[in-house]
Amino acid sequence: MSRGGATRGAQRILAAADALAPALSQIRVARPQRPLTDRWQQLPVAGRGGALLGISFRPLQASALGLAPQAALQALLGYPFELIRLAAYWDRMEPAPGVFDPAELDWQLDATERAGRQVIVCLGPVKAFGYPEFFVPGHQLPRPLPEGSLVTPGTHPALLQAGTGFISRVVTRYRDRPCIAAWQVEHDAVDPLGVEHSWRLSVSWAAAEVAAVRAADPARPVLMNGFLPTSALVRLSQWWRSRDQGDSLVAARQLADIVGADFYPRHALVRAGSRTVYLDGSRHPWRQRGWRQVLEWAAAPSRRVMIAEGQAEPWEAVTVPPSPPGSGMYSCLPEHVIGNYNEAMRSCGPASAPWAYLFWGAEYWLLRQQQGDPRYLSAFARVLAEA
Repeated sequence: MSRGGATRGAQRILAAADALAPALSQIRVARPQRPLTDRWQQLPVAGRGGALLGISFRPLQASALGLAPQAALQALLGYPFELIRLAAYWDRMEPAPGVFDPAELDWQLDATERAGRQVIVCLGPVKAFGYPEFFVPGHQLPRPLPEGSLVTPGTHPALLQAGTGFISRVVTRYRDRPCIAAWQVEHDAVDPLGVEHSWRLSVSWAAAEVAAVRAADPARPVLMNGFLPTSALVRLSQWWRSRDQGDSLVAARQLADIVGADFYPRHALVRAGSRTVYLDGSRHPWRQRGWRQVLEWAAAPSRRVMIAEGQAEPWEAVTVPPSPPGSGMYSCLPEHVIGNYNEAMRSCGPASAPWAYLFWGAEYWLLRQQQGDPRYLSAFARVLAEA
């Protein structure tokens, strides 16, 4: 190899190392269990700047944690937040062909309305928040969606027709309820479904669903959300997997009235013996170009931005977040309930306060309180009282 070729090769290696350095610096190998402290009492609370504060409620998660869903929702409604997000789970509302059973969503809306709260209803229909995030009834999809594929109106016309029909039915049933502030279409609409599935919905698919909502209720705004990467590795992975049509935040700016960001600074990748490998973007600047574009988009009239999910429960390498007695988890300790909220508010800046901030993990807080640890709920109460 010539001296010039060797020099260019070395330059490429150094450039690659420079590009990887930020990503590698965000990897943490740590013991997942951490001692609990009262640091949540000492953190300042950022002002909300007019933002509505609230939660998402997952009855399936409540059950998975051993809680009674109706009692859990009533307990949470005892706190003075303004906004709650509920989900219309398609497979639970249509358990068999020709059956429409809205009882579960009915009681949630009834309780929320009595408490005087505003509501966002996530309509899905294919994807909705809360594990497993996929709620298509088995009778509507005889064969699984093919992995690695883009699901379009042309590839699955029957599923799209059934899904938009479900949307229309749900919106028509509830559109006269004054508590409903917005409808959410899909969940991270055009991104792959976590690590379990690699298929994705097309932007044209989401556009057809948004059109169905607006036809059934032209008056209310449509929310679409997307994952906001806080680490370089996640940002690179998200770009690569959605490079042909953009990610869900891009689709939301194209189709929705409200863009919601999912903000998770710390999450586990894999458990290795007594330690866990985490991606931790909490100590690094994460206000990347995509987030700036969302804020610029929201500067136009009738457009709003919100934090649809602000991490306030652990994201470990298991489906149900652990709750060890007397300890917390590295990915989200009680002080992070406040710290993550503060960081999100700072990211928006004083001139672009979000329309709303929804804390994610309320069911987990109730479990912790039941186990004798009120710190998570108390941290949430501090934000409500002091923001």
